[in-house]
Amino acid sequence: MNPILEKGRVRTGMFASSESDGFNGFFIVRINHEDLRIIASDGMGWQHVSVSKMNSERVPNWSLMCAVKDLCWGDDDWVVQFHPAKTAYVNNHPGCLHLWRPTREKMPMPPHELTGMKDKSPEQISQMSHAERLAIYVKANLK
Repeated sequence: MNPILEKGRVRTGMFASSESDGFNGFFIVRINHEDLRIIASDGMGWQHVSVSKMNSERVPNWSLMCAVKDLCWGDDDWVVQFHPAKTAYVNNHPGCLHLWRPTREKMPMPPHELTGMKDKSPEQISQMSHAERLAIYVKANLK
């Protein structure tokens, strides 16, 4: 367990846990001047983290979610945020986002070409024409 996350573990009250609970627990951690509530669990074949801001219904931004990912998992671990089907949608807290990692199987991952050009800088990409960017994307999808 990450020492920063462990330091934020809630050890008393209704949501108390201890180091012996491992990944499972309720944590309060300050990241980028924001106090975050983090609930972590590892049952039913998934590691799961819920993240919300203290005293706010605004969802955490991308950089906060990346920081939480780094607290809970390693650099080489892939985790996801799901967008469920409307029929399966649950929203018990409007300002809460979730990260998930399967524990019983390897997560499928898209080729990096589908999310961006790994060998190009943002400056190089901005100088490319739309047709050039599209050609790279189409070529990646034909592999």
